[in-house]
Amino acid sequence: MGNLKNTIATFAKAQCSAWVASCVDFGITLLLANVLGVWYAYATLVGAFSGGLVNCGINYRWVFHAFGLKKKYVALRYVVVWVGSIAFNTLGTWRLTELTGMNYIISKTIVAVLVAVLWNYQMQRTFVFHYGKTCGQ
Repeated sequence: MGNLKNTIATFAKAQCSAWVASCVDFGITLLLANVLGVWYAYATLVGAFSGGLVNCGINYRWVFHAFGLKKKYVALRYVVVWVGSIAFNTLGTWRLTELTGMNYIISKTIVAVLVAVLWNYQMQRTFVFHYGKTCGQ
């Protein structure tokens, strides 16, 4: 029962972290696209990059308490996952927007939720912040 409780608590904290990172991501995306006139796909890329920085810091300290892992190894693994996340978010938003004609913010929201749960959380939990037999422990 305790393990399930910890798993649920970690997932909930990860979702809070993702929400904060998404606020940064969407805020920067909207600023670039709607205020500065940057193409929405480029704005999505910069927003995802910025949100990723915030997410990594929060996850390291608060969500996964990864203090026992060397920062350089966490950073290297995070970059691998982050590149995938940025690619999925950017290409997914662009593709869904172009295929459906819906507003890019709606497309971005749909893609962001899918990527957050299906890619980011899973990869961070099992690869980036995993305490198993990984290099650099």
